[in-house]
This record gives sequence, structure tokens and C-alpha cells, in this order.
Amino acid sequence: MHRDVVSPQVLFEHLKAEGVDYFTGVPDSLLKDFNAYVTDNTSRDQHVIAANEGAAVGMAAGYHAATGKVPLVYLQNSGLGNTVNPLLSLADPTVYSVPMLIVVGWRGEPGKRDEPQHLTQGKVTPAMLAAMNINFEVLPDYNEGAIEVVNDALDHAKRRKCPFVLLVKKRTFGAYKMQSSKEFMAVEDKAAPVMTREQFLETFLPAAGDWGAVVASTGFTSREVYELREKFGQDHSRDFLTVGSMGHSSAIGLGIAMAKPSRQVFVLDGDGALQMHMGTMVTVGSRQPNNFKHVVINNGCHESVGGQSSEMARVDIPGLAAACNYKHVFTATTVDEVEAAVEKLRNVEGPALLEARVMPGARSDLGRPKASPQENKEAFMSFLGA
Repeated sequence: MHRDVVSPQVLFEHLKAEGVDYFTGVPDSLLKDFNAYVTDNTSRDQHVIAANEGAAVGMAAGYHAATGKVPLVYLQNSGLGNTVNPLLSLADPTVYSVPMLIVVGWRGEPGKRDEPQHLTQGKVTPAMLAAMNINFEVLPDYNEGAIEVVNDALDHAKRRKCPFVLLVKKRTFGAYKMQSSKEFMAVEDKAAPVMTREQFLETFLPAAGDWGAVVASTGFTSREVYELREKFGQDHSRDFLTVGSMGHSSAIGLGIAMAKPSRQVFVLDGDGALQMHMGTMVTVGSRQPNNFKHVVINNGCHESVGGQSSEMARVDIPGLAAACNYKHVFTATTVDEVEAAVEKLRNVEGPALLEARVMPGARSDLGRPKASPQENKEAFMSFLGA
């Protein structure tokens, strides 16, 4: 049965014809086909994957100030919170009055099946936008309708000099596979890694021991930790699976480490998540919790939402941690290096950081946690003795 969809190419070419030539944001699974087409058909100066959604609004405002043009910002609705401050105190018509088109993936849309972390966000998304006095429309799922709504949105943004949001439902865009070559980890003088994230975790989890608490970042990391515990015949009580709250696993881990100084706390971070709220590393370095062990699994991309580059392959993450006053830093790029690196991590005083450089890739049959987030939290609290 034929289903109407929006062609990423048709939408991009129409935006380009209307003078929209600057794109910035944080990748989203509902927008991945459009994001992929933008990546393949823009220069690095025209398309910037931002550290977080608020920063994308800031860059868009700067681009408008420099050119007078209407920029496009894209994000998942889970990131709307990061945009609230710059939208209300920078782009709002009562402040600098900045026109921009904001394309928002509507996860947790009412009436659609989705993961627990998206349900409340999806329900309140229209109300959030209305409360901020931001006009919005749902992007139709066929080319002609999408073009008509985009024209109205651009006209509104230009006339009133304000942001306008287009909400994108699941399966709105037709499929498009990114063609751009993926540099990711093989850059400059850094050797390309030869292990996957799951291979790293399969070695890391036993080496970390039974007493340590694990805080796993959102995305594939939490899902792989859950499945590996099943494979090992272990319960899940020692793991806090951060299924949402991208970028905040290190803050959660810091809160635990400070409250439970006798227990080692291992934070399993992703490179994109670390980048999103990197400032927490400064707080960790300032507080100096000797039981805080930070593990950054770096594959150089936003893998679970389309594989777009995070730019973190080019960053000296151990050097960054050292500059933030972490006491010890390590790197592992092969499975053989992992066990020794984790042994060091366990035995040194924290805060300490291990960067695990891994290849992109996850099993196609990777499942999701069967326990609810509340059940996960209660079991974890019991493990901690809370």
C-alpha cells in the first residue's frame, strides 16, 4: 500500500530556493533522513551539528544577525528544554526579535507507541510552545502540503521577526541514506579503533566488579548494558540506565558518588552526551570525588539517531579531563587494552577518566530494557542501600 511521505530532497531544495541556507541543531531519529540529506548537500559552514539545542538557537541568531537570512534549527522535542532560555531571552520578539524556522521531531506524540521517557514530553510539547508564545504547525506528510506549510511558516517568521516551529510526526520523511564518508575515529594521528561498543562493555562490566555502581548514558549504551547483564545471568540492580536526560549521566553519577563515598561509581558516557553538557566535568574536577570513575565511549558520532558526526573524534578527551582537574586519565582502543585499563581505573583515586575509542555499530536485534524506569530506579536504590 502506498504511503505519502515528504521527500528530504524536495523539502531541502525548496528551502534553498526560499533563501534558507544555514542549518544547525542536534540530530533526531524522526528527522534522520532529512538530516542526512542536509549533511550530504551542504558545506561545513552551512551545517553545524551543535553541542546542544540551546547552542543551536544561539548560532542561528548569530547567523541571522550577520546575514539577515532566516536560519533553520532542528532538534528532538526532548531538547526543547535546552532551547527555552535562548528562545525567550534572545530570539523572542520582545528582545532581539530573531526569525528562524525550528523543525522539531515529535517523539511521544499522543496516541503513538513510544518509550517511557518520551511520553510526557510528547504530551506537553504543544502546550510548551503555546506557553512560550511560539506559533507552530504540524508538517504534513506529503510534498505539496509540506511546501505550503513551510511557506506560511517562513512568511510568519519574516513578517513578525520571530521563531516558528514545525512539528514532525513519526514517518513523515521518506527514506534517505547518508552518502558522506564517515571519518569518525580515524582522524589525524589517532589510530582507528578495532572494537565495538558492545565488545568494550562485554569486557568492562566483569572487570568493573560487583560492588561498583554503574550509571549508563542514553542510547545504545544502556540497552547493551541491560542485554549483557542478561547474558551474564546477572541482575540489573547495580545499573542506573539513563534512558533520557541526554548529557546528564555524569551529573547523576556525581550526585551518587558524593552521597556514597565508600562505593565506586562508574559513569558510562557517550561522546555526544558528554559534549552536550560538558561543563559537569568542571564540577567533578572541583569537587574531587575519589570514587568517581568516568568512562567515555567515543565512536565520534550520534549513532542511535542516524550516525551524524559528533566531532568528538577530534577532541583530546583525556586532555580535557586533565584540564578539568581529573587526577588520572587513560585510553583504550582494543579489547586487549580494556581489562588492564579498567583495573587501573578501579585502583586509582578519582576523579579519573577512561576514554574507550570504539567503532560505530550496534546489533540489528538489540533489545530494550524490559523493566520500567521506576523499577530500575527502585532496584538501584536498594543496591545502594538508600
